[in-house]
Amino acid sequence: MPTLLALDTSTEACSVALLHAGRRFSRHEVIPRLHAKRLLPMVQELLDEAGIALAEVDAIAFGRGPGAFTGVRIAIGVVQGLAFALDKPVLPISDLAVLAQRAYREHGVGQVAAAIDARMDEVYWGCFRLEQGEMRLAGAEAVLPPEKVALPRDAAGDWFGAGTGWGYRERLAVQVQGEDASLLPHADDLLDLALFAWERGDALPADQAQPVYLRDNVATPKAS
Repeated sequence: MPTLLALDTSTEACSVALLHAGRRFSRHEVIPRLHAKRLLPMVQELLDEAGIALAEVDAIAFGRGPGAFTGVRIAIGVVQGLAFALDKPVLPISDLAVLAQRAYREHGVGQVAAAIDARMDEVYWGCFRLEQGEMRLAGAEAVLPPEKVALPRDAAGDWFGAGTGWGYRERLAVQVQGEDASLLPHADDLLDLALFAWERGDALPADQAQPVYLRDNVATPKAS
């Protein structure tokens, strides 16, 4: 089993997780505006707890967005710096997928409409279905007004709403069977998705650790 480090700073939460020798270690703190100060110390705490050096990590996974511009940039900067220094590959993971994975872990749901408050009266939006333990994107991710969101064309069965974008519940143009607007991305769930990506051979060189803001290209949203 690989040794993977996972980092996320895309929302108010700052979280890190480590998989080593089949054991998991994690930290998760809701600390708006303190991500840059806490991220590297949290990484070191996990390495110390696991009793390993950073050089033993096989790859670094990170929440590549969408999310707060500043938060996403912090993760990209730290990940690129570490990956270049260690000559290690990276695993970019959608933060909407991380939300969906957390909803599966905490609520046991198999179809998730993930939404992050994008400010400016918009939400980051993506719909995910569980396939063999992994939340996978159904359709495309987008940033759009709450009134314009939609489930996949072939949607059937029960869907669950996850993420801060569900604070716009009265305006979101879809029906779900339950929601949790308090959910934020958690590095534990990012680690799960990173392990699936690693096993598929999706690791990339450090210089390809790029953010996905969605707002850069609203007309043609980037797929996962």
